[in-house]
Amino acid sequence: MGDPALSRRGFLAASAAAGLGVTALSGCGGDSDGGSSSGTTTIEWWNISTTQPTKTVWAGLAKKFEAQNPKVKVKIVQLENDAYKSKMTALTASGKLPDIFHTWGGGVLRQQVAAGLVEDLTDRTKPWAEGLLPVAGQPYLLDGKAYGIPFDIGMIGFWYNKALFKKAGVTTPPTTWSGFLDTVRTLKSAGVTPIALAGKEKWPGMYYWAYLSMRTAGAEALQKAGDAKDFTGADFVDAGRHLKELVALQPFQKGFLGAAYSTPTGQAATVGNGKAAMELMGQWAPVVEADSGKGLGSDLGFFPFPAVEGGKGKITEVFGGGGGHALRKGAPQAAFDFLKFFASETTDRELVKKTGVLPVVPAAENALTNANLKAVQAQLKAATGFQLYLDQAYAPAVGQEVNDSVAALIAGSKSPEQVAQSITKTAKEEQ
Repeated sequence: MGDPALSRRGFLAASAAAGLGVTALSGCGGDSDGGSSSGTTTIEWWNISTTQPTKTVWAGLAKKFEAQNPKVKVKIVQLENDAYKSKMTALTASGKLPDIFHTWGGGVLRQQVAAGLVEDLTDRTKPWAEGLLPVAGQPYLLDGKAYGIPFDIGMIGFWYNKALFKKAGVTTPPTTWSGFLDTVRTLKSAGVTPIALAGKEKWPGMYYWAYLSMRTAGAEALQKAGDAKDFTGADFVDAGRHLKELVALQPFQKGFLGAAYSTPTGQAATVGNGKAAMELMGQWAPVVEADSGKGLGSDLGFFPFPAVEGGKGKITEVFGGGGGHALRKGAPQAAFDFLKFFASETTDRELVKKTGVLPVVPAAENALTNANLKAVQAQLKAATGFQLYLDQAYAPAVGQEVNDSVAALIAGSKSPEQVAQSITKTAKEEQ
């Protein structure tokens, strides 16, 4: 999100002054319901579904909704992850949000709600939203009220190339951190690049520190650290040390610090084209690997983030989240109708079958046939703890500092102690 030295607060002020992103929002925000003299209501839907087949499937769903609601037009704005976050930060600063917009919930949504920009969905969606998978709705519940409706739920884990593991003589995925480091060494010895990483985008690197913090301190301790705004405990420093151990093995592809996630030469494509053995990514990984690269088909496998020996966390504590939709304050009825349509069993089945999401409508569960996604779902169902993505769970400035500090550690410019101190300093400044 621009200069990493620029604080999120500074970015808010600068982007508001520059009007960044606001001009892109043609018919949204304010008190207008998007109506026209012809009696047609236009609703603007902002999402991050820029890769195939999701982009086409979602456009088709918008057309299907329009066919069922002849007086409604859906205007779709699709932006890549980082660009979307930047635009939404600017729009939040300007006080204008799209009618329907992608949300990960957590601290970012809380900030938008606190600014009075998001519709409380609790009562108007209750008759049908109560039937959705409870864990999927957790990130959007703030003080007992629902501000978002989930369409996906999942977790971060390792996606790996079975053929490259076999080539290196690795017979089973590692279950411990020391075993993982050994696997990295073995892959390197066999001339295989162990891990692909989008160093340019920072959030993929954050996953390592977050999971290592969960494994050393435990999921509950990480949540308490967020509440207390203090990440200087020994376990969090140890998480950084473990990550530094990995970085010292030089496990990533050449040029990883400048690599994006979903570009033709990025992280997903590097794995999808068989040029690296692993990536730490969410349940969407197979789809993006196949869109950015060739995809691995039956050679693709999944395993959970390993346990750290002596750590307080369990391998059954998972890190992840899902995707949801929120509405701007004062959004027209058509936007509520669209949320209900998107959360229906018919739509969920189509999303599960065609885009690889995990079902949030229990009745759509039997549409899940992919073995790897079934493995992810099994991990989720057996989870003994759950932590939302750190750059969404915390206030935006804190989430950005986590991403920036961990990126600096991976690049070799920050120590494990400095990472813990920097995150704590930013968290305390947010009080």
